[in-house]
Amino acid sequence: MRHILNLLIIAGLLLLAVSCDIKKSGGDDQMLGDKVKQFTETEIKYDKSLLNDNQKKVVENLYYASKIMDDLFFSQVYSKNYEVREQLKSENEKKYFEIMFGPFDRLDHNKPFIGTAVKPEGANFYPEDMTKEEFNQWVKNHPEDEAAFSSEFTVIRRDKDKLVAIPYSEFYKDKLQKTADYLNKAAEFAENKSLKKYLTTRAAAFLSNDYYESDMAWMDLKDHTIEVVIGPYEVYEDEMFNYKAAFESFLTIMDPEESKKLAVFGSYLNDIEKNLPIDDKHKNFDRGSESPIVVVQEVFSAGDSKAGVQTLAFNLPNDERVREAKGSKKVMLKNVHEAKFEKLLYPIAKVVLDPEQLKYVTFDGFFNHTLMHEMSHGVGPGKIKKDGKDTEVRKELKETYSKMEECKADVLGMYNNMFMIKKGVYPESFANENWVTFLAGTFRSVRFGINEAHGGGNAIIYNYLLEKGAYEYDETSQKVRVNFDKIYDVVKELANVLLTIQAEGDYEASKALIAKYAVNSPSMAILRENLNHLPVDIKPIYQIEKMLGK
Repeated sequence: MRHILNLLIIAGLLLLAVSCDIKKSGGDDQMLGDKVKQFTETEIKYDKSLLNDNQKKVVENLYYASKIMDDLFFSQVYSKNYEVREQLKSENEKKYFEIMFGPFDRLDHNKPFIGTAVKPEGANFYPEDMTKEEFNQWVKNHPEDEAAFSSEFTVIRRDKDKLVAIPYSEFYKDKLQKTADYLNKAAEFAENKSLKKYLTTRAAAFLSNDYYESDMAWMDLKDHTIEVVIGPYEVYEDEMFNYKAAFESFLTIMDPEESKKLAVFGSYLNDIEKNLPIDDKHKNFDRGSESPIVVVQEVFSAGDSKAGVQTLAFNLPNDERVREAKGSKKVMLKNVHEAKFEKLLYPIAKVVLDPEQLKYVTFDGFFNHTLMHEMSHGVGPGKIKKDGKDTEVRKELKETYSKMEECKADVLGMYNNMFMIKKGVYPESFANENWVTFLAGTFRSVRFGINEAHGGGNAIIYNYLLEKGAYEYDETSQKVRVNFDKIYDVVKELANVLLTIQAEGDYEASKALIAKYAVNSPSMAILRENLNHLPVDIKPIYQIEKMLGK
């Protein structure tokens, strides 16, 4: 009884602390209103006529499963998220909290916009008071724990004077059981055998903590209309080590005509690897020859994929074993691309670019770069050797990995699109669209925050190319332009730098590159300031939520 009373007192004090924390901040509601306006509400529609009655039942159950991913990710972001949410008063507080999945501003280095608490570097994957040094020392002293501690699918917690790794399947058991139930119910209505297999194996994976078989099944999806991926994938939220995977979901349906047009790119994967500007000994031909590319209409996204800035495309799975066996799948969200080009990218281009180059900003330039960005995640170093030991780039580059990998994919996106021109896939006239549309898109990305993986990667590219003369900034007009004579060579040079750091697992070089170039340089600061009147991103309003209810 005393134990229960103590717990109640502690809980009350925590709630009081949270409440006081919020009151201390004052909560400038006008400021929060301005922050909310950074995300322009946009309805995300999909073509329901592509689905028969059974498929509509599959989609409905997958929507409910995806909603659980929202809740799981919400708990992964911050241990006090539920308490803080209960204390919110104004509509602006509630709206921005919902967009950010917590009280920390993802567009402003995770600074608190509610209260004064600092977001833990390891989110809620580790004890909030645990340091990197403590983690590393524990693994050094207990090498038998290394695999479990660095696993993407465990949380680290204290057990008296010990650190312990708890599998997601145990730690999130109740919610994952409900998710598995929805997936199994969806599978009952699935007429496509490959989709049925993915849904049942993924349901089992949530309970076993072993995602390999279901990742393989996802790669084997064929002749399907519903394209869904659900589970723990990206490691960006873990800014301490980039070890722990966050829960997310993409519920989409195939755009069959567009997918057929783009399937040709997958056949060039080996040629792209051969053409990488890196020593041949570092080239990776062991990731499997399959690299399906599909174009889809997004129905709903959840969890990590929905927090803050909306994803345009994704390249999964991340398991190197699956990539070696089957490659990876690139999924392009066409309706999201269309929304972002119209509402964000073109208006940005009109502000930042030399007017003479505005004609080169096209939807094709935008869409095709995203396509090649996703393809480029699947090439280059993955599993490597360092000091004679088998390891992975992700593990060696630690918290720098996400920025470096996104930077690599964007640089190779431009470089490999030029390779497609050489191969005759694109016309020669596409070259200028490739260069200029990416430059305009840089300012869409850096507005998300330079500390964020995509924004930081774009800052590296902008500042490196500006330093080398491939970009030119006019101080008088406050406009930037591409130097077409220099840009290919400079992009190739930067690609070599990034790929070499990854191939050698050079953590110190990675940190140095980020420290020098992932910065808000003077011209970038001016151009970002000039964009303050424009929305930063879209706030999706999903058609399916209107139909089924939140």
